[in-house]
Formats: sequence, structure tokens, C-alpha cells
Amino acid sequence: MDEKKIEELEKQYIVVKLGSEQYGIDIQYVDNIVRMQRVTRVPKAQPYFKGVINIRGEVIPVMSLRLKFGLEPDEFKNATRILIIKIEPQAAIGMIVDEVKEVITLSEENIDRTSGSNDERSAYLYGVGKQPDGLVSLLNIPAVVVEKEGTI
Repeated sequence: MDEKKIEELEKQYIVVKLGSEQYGIDIQYVDNIVRMQRVTRVPKAQPYFKGVINIRGEVIPVMSLRLKFGLEPDEFKNATRILIIKIEPQAAIGMIVDEVKEVITLSEENIDRTSGSNDERSAYLYGVGKQPDGLVSLLNIPAVVVEKEGTI
């Protein structure tokens, strides 16, 4: 029984790179990882929305995490990937990342929760994961995906 409890406190994260930073995305949200492909632009979208892609007949909006976080624009390389994220079963969104590194498992004790800071990016973080080869900023995926209300 104790072993089962320990497993429940551990979560798997896909580690991705944006520039020199490493971010962890809870694996439960990741539906698919695809190579960079042609993105069809959508007029009057937010600047960080690159457009839409078609995967097996499903049209999926794609955002640039770099632009959303206020980093320099994406440079598409061989390692560039689009993570297909699903928060609800019927709604998917693509996130462009520089590289997908690995899957890591973190227990609750190896995660430091972030305290409220005024930094724009910290609003999208859930915590910081500590692992032997460094720290990983853990993304709060619902906060990244949901548009802030009240911007009329």
C-alpha cells in the first residue's frame, strides 16, 4: 500500500527547451508530439498565435511559447516540435517548442511551488522541479492556454 501512495505522489513531465530554459509539461496534458510543419496563418489573432495545422483531419490552433513568454521569435530547426496539448477531450492546442528533451518523473517533495511574483512568465509556472542535472520550471498548462479575461 505504501508503494502505491508513493506512485500517486509522482508525476511524469516532458522536458522541453525554449532558448536556454528548460520547462516541464505534465504528461497528462500531452496528446501528441509532431514535427514542425506548415502553419496556416489566421487573421486578427493574438501575436503569439501562429495559426492552425491539420492533423488527421483535426484543425488545431498553434501558439508560440517563445512569443507568449516574451522571448525572441522562434527559429525553426530540425529539433523544433509542436506539442499537441489537450486540457479537455474535445479541445486541443499546439505549442511550438525548440526541442523535446526527455521524460522525467518528479515526486511532490522535489517540487518547490512558486510564490506569486509580478513577472509575466511566473504566472504560467506551477513550480520548479529539482532533479540531479538541474532545475526544471514546471508549466501550469491551463494558465498558459487560457486567455486572460477582461482584455476588451
